Amino acid sequence: MLIENCRPDGRELGEFRTTTVNIGSITTADGSALVKLGNTTVICGIKAEFAEPPAESTNKGYIVPNVDLPPLCSSRFRPGPPGEEAQAASQFIADVIENSEIIMKEDLCIANGKLAWVLYCDFICLDYDGNILDACTFALLAALKNVQLPKVTINEETGLAEVDLKQTNPLNIRKHPVATSFAIFDDTILIVDPTAEEEDLATGTVTIVMDEEGKLCSVHKPGGSGLTAAKLQDCITRAVTRHKEVKNAAEW
Repeated sequence: MLIENCRPDGRELGEFRTTTVNIGSITTADGSALVKLGNTTVICGIKAEFAEPPAESTNKGYIVPNVDLPPLCSSRFRPGPPGEEAQAASQFIADVIENSEIIMKEDLCIANGKLAWVLYCDFICLDYDGNILDACTFALLAALKNVQLPKVTINEETGLAEVDLKQTNPLNIRKHPVATSFAIFDDTILIVDPTAEEEDLATGTVTIVMDEEGKLCSVHKPGGSGLTAAKLQDCITRAVTRHKEVKNAAEW
């Protein structure tokens, strides 16, 4: 099938599955988004809470991502504590947040050394059919753009926080990172947006994260077969095109 430039679901090697996004799907969260990439379905809910800023950076807040791959989404996952794949996905999202500077942690500080926001970004995979990293990155960005935080002031007399729920502000989203994942076959053939079956058959995978300025935010290559410099450049070029596609679909 690869020689014929065709895939089991009828796509060409460089073709993505249909991507859809539904924003604000969880009313109890401060921001949320549901993303479908073919059958792969991920929902991201963001909850904002107060905390003391870290001692070493008194003017910063926190962003804490956590990816959950429950048995509900695929028979490959078991009940219990997070497996290796879920932990790797959580770390990947944390790296993307840090490297792309999607949000500056200084923007989450309410009062220097006293109070800051913590954004808990929880991802739950509802249906796993490959390429979880692209779906999570898109869900994160869409959910962050949906967040509205209330205005908070510190009462100088009591030293306590006062929250004005009537006055809310969106987050300052500085960058729009988009992930593009590839499966590698025989060190020579690359296919984009692999399904679960294609991931199992591949000799390796690589995920490239780009922002709207064409800057490389992250390269995630968890073992497997190697990539030549020319092939990696092909991936980066395709990732730039993918960013434009997602941007048009999301209407940023």
